[in-house]
Amino acid sequence: MSAPVLDTSALLAWLRAEPGAETVQPVLGDAVINTVNWAELARKLVQNGVEAGRTLERLQVLGVRVEPFPAADALRTGELWPATKPFGLSLGDCACLATALRLRSQVLTADQAWKALDLDIDIQLIR
Repeated sequence: MSAPVLDTSALLAWLRAEPGAETVQPVLGDAVINTVNWAELARKLVQNGVEAGRTLERLQVLGVRVEPFPAADALRTGELWPATKPFGLSLGDCACLATALRLRSQVLTADQAWKALDLDIDIQLIR
């Protein structure tokens, strides 16, 4: 199995030292996040008055790898809509799932709604 894929919520939990941060910490040096979720993280940081550039750079120094988001993942993101709509998943959530499917990786999230998904993905709830 490939490196774990991080949902934006998992990184935010780690950055904020919230419950579940202890699950994210050990995988940071081997984890990936796609460019869509990277942008979502940057927006959340700016929205909360955090210097996004420094924080994102710090995550990369710790080993988080930013994975390109290819056209095939964009298509898969759209195709995930019927399965995820009942649970209120966002576009960013589906983008994360699409990356995990392509990479055949486990995905870490703090979003409890994901536990109800019936997809062929190893989803680890961090809290």
